[in-house]
Amino acid sequence: MEWEAVIGLEVHVSLSTKTKLFSGTASVFGAEPNTEANIFDLAMPGTLPAFNEEALRMAVKFGLAIGAEIGKRSVFDRKNYFYPDLPKGYQVTQLDFPTVGRGSLAIALDDGSEKQIGITRAHIEENAGKSLHEDFYGMSGIDLNRSGEPLLEIVSDPEIRSAKEAVAYLKKLHAIVRYLDISDAIMAKGSMRCDVNVSIRPKGSTELGTRTEMKNINSFRFVEKAINSEIQRQQDILEDSGTVIQETRRYDAERDTSSPMRSKEFANDYRYFPEPDLLPVEIDDAYIDAV
Repeated sequence: MEWEAVIGLEVHVSLSTKTKLFSGTASVFGAEPNTEANIFDLAMPGTLPAFNEEALRMAVKFGLAIGAEIGKRSVFDRKNYFYPDLPKGYQVTQLDFPTVGRGSLAIALDDGSEKQIGITRAHIEENAGKSLHEDFYGMSGIDLNRSGEPLLEIVSDPEIRSAKEAVAYLKKLHAIVRYLDISDAIMAKGSMRCDVNVSIRPKGSTELGTRTEMKNINSFRFVEKAINSEIQRQQDILEDSGTVIQETRRYDAERDTSSPMRSKEFANDYRYFPEPDLLPVEIDDAYIDAV
């Protein structure tokens, strides 16, 4: 049987603001651990967020560059989950009312033609901290310098059909955010990270297969290898009359294999609700024109 891949990408781009998304702490890469984290970043009781308008301007700028709908009213929400590098116990993000709505991006194919890849949305959210494992025997350290840095999460439609198309899409996205000067997009330092969603289906079918997700892949080459590896893994399972499990997997670039991390979560697992400490962000045509 001939198979067809269905691929969607979620790309996290660190916005090059001078300060973090909801605190006045400097947004600096490479500082000593926990030296660029104030009491809000540490989730001390009683601290309140103050929205960084520069992140909004950068998000609108990106939206205009991809011909997207710009949300005149965007709302922040709490995404609740426990992880050691998330001291508040929730991440502030945008669920139903993102800053950037539907847009598209054109990529060049090998035959010289162009293909439009739809972009579902791009929303502003805060970054988590970072777990450090190398320098601690039998335990992990937490660095909260990155906590609260502004991210733009760019979600594609599942219209990518091969690893090469995925890389072409990422390279185009990389060029756009650098040209707009909203991010340095250096993948090696985590300024641009990619989550890959992959499923396969019989060629010609319109039904979607069961998808898996591989998170935080930080190079074009590894994205290509991870997708090809996952397509082959799912193909082997289905051709052996098995069932693909919906789950999040960790890709090991050295071994070119992936392993299960956890079962795939759904939105209701995160108990989203509107962020009570932030008002909705409202902009008008004059603001968009100025950007």
